[in-house]
Amino acid sequence: MADQTPSASFEQVADVSAETPTLIEGLPGHGLVAAIAVDQVTDQLGLEHYGNVASDEFPPVVTFEDGLVQDLVRVYAGDDPAVMTLESDLALPEPAFEPLSRCVLEELADDFGRAIFLAGAPAQSEEEIGDVTGVATTDEIRADLRDAGITVPDERGLVGGITGSLVRECYQADVPAALLIVRSHPFLPDPQAAKSVIENALEPLVDFEIDTAALDEQADEIQQRMQQVAQQYQQMAEEQGQQHQQVQTGMFQ
Repeated sequence: MADQTPSASFEQVADVSAETPTLIEGLPGHGLVAAIAVDQVTDQLGLEHYGNVASDEFPPVVTFEDGLVQDLVRVYAGDDPAVMTLESDLALPEPAFEPLSRCVLEELADDFGRAIFLAGAPAQSEEEIGDVTGVATTDEIRADLRDAGITVPDERGLVGGITGSLVRECYQADVPAALLIVRSHPFLPDPQAAKSVIENALEPLVDFEIDTAALDEQADEIQQRMQQVAQQYQQMAEEQGQQHQQVQTGMFQ
């Protein structure tokens, strides 16, 4: 009998000479924090379109930009600094979580040295928006988080959604990875939370500089542009019984 397990595949479209880059995940989730932040990183660093991920479990849609059709899930990369980003134009449905996670580990893990994943968590007050905490898959990455001034929580917790699936795959495959949990607006796309995670976590961890002024200047435009993605994400989360993407821990309830 043929193997019916859902799968995903990576197609490389360009050569990038970066050695063991840091993979930064920017898939849509709560507050669109990851998507907004990583889109800014990709743009600011001028990362090159490195390849695409395809799967029958992805939504049957086509996206386009600047008059050109593009793949839904894309990977970008650059060598100065050595960074790789994973992005999607839409939130992905639950059946796509496992095949995408396996694809990243089986077909991309040899191309990057460590990974950083971003998860939004609803803030309980306006003052909490932008607060960042981090957890790690290895002792060395946990030490990196603390050296960067990122709070590492002591209590237990869990992370679901596509980000949780990716972190689990990294942990099981002994791939060094950090998960950054960012407090963001409970209902709206949140450029300010994205700005905070760039300035207070990604910059010290990856040792690059990103101009985040555009996230202030274009906050309204970014919110409007991301609102369709947020609505699609919310609808999908409700269908899956997950009102918020993934974070459940005493600290974040």
